[in-house]
Amino acid sequence: MFNRVRRSVKRHCVLGIMASTLGLLVIFGGYAGAQTVPPLDKIQSQEELDKAVTALDAALFDSYNKCDLTKFESFFVDDVEFYHDQGGVTLGKAALTESVKKNICGKVTRELVPGSLHIYPMKGYGALEVGVHRFHHPGHEDTEGVGEGQFIHLWQYKDGAWKITRVISYDHHAAGK
Repeated sequence: MFNRVRRSVKRHCVLGIMASTLGLLVIFGGYAGAQTVPPLDKIQSQEELDKAVTALDAALFDSYNKCDLTKFESFFVDDVEFYHDQGGVTLGKAALTESVKKNICGKVTRELVPGSLHIYPMKGYGALEVGVHRFHHPGHEDTEGVGEGQFIHLWQYKDGAWKITRVISYDHHAAGK
């Protein structure tokens, strides 16, 4: 039992990193030219920033959960840095996307823990998104269990698009019941 939980936690950690990255893509509709989130200079309040980044997170993880890799990849800068407490460092969106394809697609889905999202403005740059997410193994939760982890996404608004430049995914563990 302990080994199953440990495997599940390890997989959730890898998935958490990928999920964090994917969340960003979903918000922007997956393509830089198709983003519906307002530009940074048009956001005038914390409420507007919260709404924008929450939408980005939803779009990113929609593409993650559906394994829409083209859309997913569009949420990241080419030289994204992804730091995972159990999976190590992944550099570049091509490597990140390949990792999601290999380890996530058809195996894991991500859910944002309600009430856990916190968003902070980064003047002249974008926003910092911090939250908690859970990872499920559809059809295998009786053997894999649900994992949970915390994440930080650094969003940059540049050249007309919101993209993630850095991801930190950490504190991966089995989710409490």
